[in-house]
This record gives sequence, C-alpha cells and structure tokens, in this order.
Amino acid sequence: MNEDRKDQDRVPTSSFWRSIKMVAWSFLGIRKRSESQEDMARVNPFHIIVVGIAGAVIFVVGLIVLVNWVVAK
Repeated sequence: MNEDRKDQDRVPTSSFWRSIKMVAWSFLGIRKRSESQEDMARVNPFHIIVVGIAGAVIFVVGLIVLVNWVVAK
C-alpha cells in the first residue's frame, strides 16, 4: 500500500522541454486527446506563454526571411 501511495505522490513536475513539445504539437494541430489532457495537468502556464510567443516570433521571422529570399532571386 505504501508503494501505491508513493506512485500517486510522485507526479512529474512540469519541464520547459515538455512545454516546448506541447506548443510544437499545437502548432501542427495533431495531438492525442489523452496526451493533451495529461500535458495540461502538468505544465506551467508561464512556460506555455513564453514558448508560444517565441514560437510565433520564430515562425513570423522565418516567413519574412523566406519571402525576402524568394523575392531576391
């Protein structure tokens, strides 16, 4: 019985890497519902905001670079 209680108490803490994976999957729009719900229970909302903004900035800068490269040719 003690082992069962230890397993319940041992919930992995949120990690920045888990937040990055969660945001990357959401950008692609493919994710299992069970995995998404599990991530939502474990991630830090601040990490999600930071990673989401950084991902959006990288996406926009990438598009700008791509357009400039295409127009320059």
